Amino acid sequence: MTEERPDAAHARDLRRQGLDARQDMGEKEVLVSGSQALLRVLLAQREIDRRAGLKTAGYVSGYRGSPLGGFDLALWKAQKALRAADIVFQPGVNEELAATAVSGSQQLEAYGPARVDGVFSLWYGKGPGVDRAVDALKHASYAGVHRHGGALAVFGDDHPGKSSSIVNHSEQAMASLSIPVLYPANVEDTLQFGLLGYAMSRYSGSWVGIKMVNETAEQTAIARLDLDALRVALPSADDLTPPEGVHYRGSYAPLRDEEIVNRHRLPLVYRFARANRLDTVTLGGAGRLGIVTAGKAHQDVRQALRILGIDAERARTLGVAVYKAGMIWPLEPLGLREFAAGREELFFVEEKAAFMELQAAALLYNAPARPAITGKHDLAGHVLLPSERSLEPAEVALAIATRLEALGMADEALAARVAGLRSYRRAIIEITPAAERRLPYFCSGCPHNASTALPEGSEAIAGIGCHGMAMWAKPRTHLSTQMGGEGLNWVGLAPFSKTRHVFQNLGDGTYFHSGILAIRAAVASGVNITYKILFNDAVAMTGGQPVDGQLDVAHLAQEILAEGVKRVVVLTEDVGRYAGRHALPGSVDLLDRRELQRVQKELRDQPGCTALIYDQTCAAEKRRRRKKGEYPDPDRRVYINPDVCEGCGDCSVQSGCVSVEPLETELGRKRTINQSACNKDFSCVQGFCPSFVTVHGARLADAGKVELPTDLLRSLPRPEVAPILGGTWSVMMAGIGGTGVVTVSAILGMAAYLEHKAPSSYDMTGLSQKNGAVFSHLRIAERPEDIHSQRLGQGDANLVLGFDMVAALSDESFRTFGDTTRFVGNRRIQETAAFVTDREARVDRDLLQRKVLQRLARPRTSFVDATGLALALFGDTIAANMFLLGVAAQRGWLPVGLEAIEQAMALNGVQVEMNRRAFEAGRLWVAHPQRVEQAALPRLPAQRSPDELSMDELIAHRTRLLTDYQDAGYASRWRTLLNASLSAELAIGASDHALSRAVAHNFAKLMAYKDEYEVARLYTRPDFMEKLRAQFDGQSRLGIHLAPPLFARRDPVTGQPRKAEWGPWVLHAMRVLARLKGLRGTRFDPFGRTEERRAERALIDQYEATVREMLVHLRKDNLAAAVALASLPDGIRGFGHVKAATMATVAAKRSTLLQAFHATASGARGALETEGVA
Repeated sequence: MTEERPDAAHARDLRRQGLDARQDMGEKEVLVSGSQALLRVLLAQREIDRRAGLKTAGYVSGYRGSPLGGFDLALWKAQKALRAADIVFQPGVNEELAATAVSGSQQLEAYGPARVDGVFSLWYGKGPGVDRAVDALKHASYAGVHRHGGALAVFGDDHPGKSSSIVNHSEQAMASLSIPVLYPANVEDTLQFGLLGYAMSRYSGSWVGIKMVNETAEQTAIARLDLDALRVALPSADDLTPPEGVHYRGSYAPLRDEEIVNRHRLPLVYRFARANRLDTVTLGGAGRLGIVTAGKAHQDVRQALRILGIDAERARTLGVAVYKAGMIWPLEPLGLREFAAGREELFFVEEKAAFMELQAAALLYNAPARPAITGKHDLAGHVLLPSERSLEPAEVALAIATRLEALGMADEALAARVAGLRSYRRAIIEITPAAERRLPYFCSGCPHNASTALPEGSEAIAGIGCHGMAMWAKPRTHLSTQMGGEGLNWVGLAPFSKTRHVFQNLGDGTYFHSGILAIRAAVASGVNITYKILFNDAVAMTGGQPVDGQLDVAHLAQEILAEGVKRVVVLTEDVGRYAGRHALPGSVDLLDRRELQRVQKELRDQPGCTALIYDQTCAAEKRRRRKKGEYPDPDRRVYINPDVCEGCGDCSVQSGCVSVEPLETELGRKRTINQSACNKDFSCVQGFCPSFVTVHGARLADAGKVELPTDLLRSLPRPEVAPILGGTWSVMMAGIGGTGVVTVSAILGMAAYLEHKAPSSYDMTGLSQKNGAVFSHLRIAERPEDIHSQRLGQGDANLVLGFDMVAALSDESFRTFGDTTRFVGNRRIQETAAFVTDREARVDRDLLQRKVLQRLARPRTSFVDATGLALALFGDTIAANMFLLGVAAQRGWLPVGLEAIEQAMALNGVQVEMNRRAFEAGRLWVAHPQRVEQAALPRLPAQRSPDELSMDELIAHRTRLLTDYQDAGYASRWRTLLNASLSAELAIGASDHALSRAVAHNFAKLMAYKDEYEVARLYTRPDFMEKLRAQFDGQSRLGIHLAPPLFARRDPVTGQPRKAEWGPWVLHAMRVLARLKGLRGTRFDPFGRTEERRAERALIDQYEATVREMLVHLRKDNLAAAVALASLPDGIRGFGHVKAATMATVAAKRSTLLQAFHATASGARGALETEGVA
């Protein structure tokens, strides 16, 4: 494949064409996202004014939030182009203040001469930001705009509430402010409507709203704009212009302002919309049924009609037409009346509450011949389209079909389509698995994961931001308020509650936005509340932007003390950064973050309003900055010795970290660190376990040395390019946030663009956390006009790339499986966040695979352990997705060629060589799977659970273990009990050996308890260093984290021993200790007298006695109860107090299991009721 790689100079040219073109107004066709299209609107407006001889400038302010979470990032990246165009970007502290600032830009000559002729301005904010800014926007709307300026209010509505505390649809609010609203349906509309919006604003004197939803803001597609051919109609306005004009006047006349809005500006808005054909008929002509729609819903309608087999010719035959309203408030009356004339019914398809439907009813009410109006309900009042969720094309198709049927317009062909659609929906429901959900969860090392933890008995209120995930991740964390109201619900509740105190989580971004007012109100109320101000140095939820202003911990502490907060404590990951404490006010306590629980208890008991500032940089932002060399990168890694690990999960409890992952071994489930995802927080080492090792000075092993067979790569047959049939080729990509799902989508989209095809990608990312499900919907067509709905709907996918099988089997992805769908899936399953709190949580990989094969024939599927192979071959699991893309390419399931994909990788510019090699490896795997797996084998850790061992393998393994642990005689004791179990099973005809397997595993587990001698032996075995060398290269120094019973200091809060890091010299001491294992259990054993060791030895004796007594009374009808009793010790995990807790839990289960056994084995009670653990 080497000969196909693009020339470096050619790649640079492509990069200029593909990326820099977004800011080049000479380019007539560019591939842009919705946010980038808004940026292009600003640059285009500046160029339009320059050509018109106007010296204008631009001004942008607002506050980020999904679906406009990436708009400010696009603006920052384009600062050079913005400065050249004299466009000022000034992020707002909050939406209200930003709207006021934008309004000020329209008061150009009010304060004396100006340096420009006008300022075209743009305000942006998400739905709740509109609500907050209503007062400011209403003042601005009534004041009007400058004649050479203009103002756009771009608002982002999160219809499904996927990244919001509440669903939003803000057009009603805009209507109440007398701000006209344009609603783009796609990226190209966004570009066109933005420029028309400025023209309308200047023409009418009004602010103009632009409604953006997830599907338009987060879509990336081709947008065409030819400034040379752009024509904007400006009809005469003389008859509607008052003597003082319609633009900003700066006079105080409230009633006159209202009159100008209603009698002059809005009529001019109608005239402009009519002249510039903002509303258009996009399908059909005359006929009985007219469908009226707008924005995202228009795309759904067009896709729905495609599902029903209704193209332009068939629409004319059936008598169906589609009216696309570009301006959804106020509806332009003349165009709507013309469309309605002669029709029997207007069917309104819009998301959320009826809006255009109600306007149309008012407009047409007095018409002499008016059509029936349906939309949210049919004529009988039955629901047609829901208001409480997003619409999708299949649902819209069925609703359209019901209207055609009601009007008697449906024919046999349509009826067959509808029957097939309904049948498919029933089939999907029947086989959709009740699979695990991959809920959003904190990134590895996220400070919010630790800071939102509560002391026992405390209550907390969530806040807005990534830390809001505490609502479902942390117990006793209650629903958040609106942004800026944090804690004030408690002010109203406290007088009536028996609870005397709450904690309120408050991000530093929210504090600067509006939270300081909430603190002021809480202080004034006198309630008992502690604000946990989570200072993480970035607005991580929307992409890692800095807080909009100068804010550091010292200033923050000073401010809240000045507000009257009784006590302030700062907890930090690095006390050293406050050297001398001179930066903090003298009354502020500065402590290490490990003191969190003790400090929270103190603040909980202090009356009044207190504050805890938790200072730790966002983990995702640390990662980003480290990649750029802008943040310290500790020269150390954490490693878990799997032989010592007990799988207790205390490391997950202490850290809450998703990079602590399960490792299946022949001894059972252990823990391992995902080095590719680890953000070096190191909280996991606090788990009370001696298996943690810090590796100083080493780097991750260079897997790039693993060479794939070049001869086989050269001889790989070129794959076919999948044909684009039916207008579009569609792929669903389903994976985990932070693993490169969006990157693969961008590369495929760019590859299509380079081949002069028309791509459209829509990325559903939601919160910026890792471990949550992420989906990318990609369509590729020959022409942009062939792409309608941004989201893939029912049965739409030609290909599903299951980067994560859990996400791929969720409803968002699974519903796209169709009769011709191909599937490429990653067999390696990353556990869901449930594993953090439930050490036994596991996803059934085989079930997920079976569900795929229930829907798709095996020849149309490929399953491969992409994560394991990526880690072994390239040293980074991030390569897994590109590996799977290579699999799809080689199977001929992609509609783009290899050269274009490689060129797109080069344009992406991130880890180009690794991505190229991973793509090649995926292709090679299709042709020669054994050779690829063989190349990876030396670095691919085998994961084999006890259940996967044969009985002979299990016996051999445990015999070696116990012999090495103590001696052959010790192993013989184990074998004797196992033989007795095998004989008892044989006697009752139990051939599956379920009981004997349980005895073999659990008795060996109890006998090989990890005392000081065993831990020392396991650390000094040669394979410990071999496993380390497999993961790490270079010269390194080891630190082993231990809490020896005779030397460990006690934690002042918990009273438990605290671990400390011991240098490599301790390995020499361990070698000596390991040789003393013969002292184990004797009177000369210095460690054997502790309570823990005595309990461990007692368990061995009790288990042996219990099993022998059970075997005497074993029958087929009590075999299951016997297996359950024999398996109990598997629940005993960990060391010290952690192990003691699991012992108590297992002991509590014993009585229930004994009763179950006794129920069918009467007479065996005496021996079995001995106190202790079975």
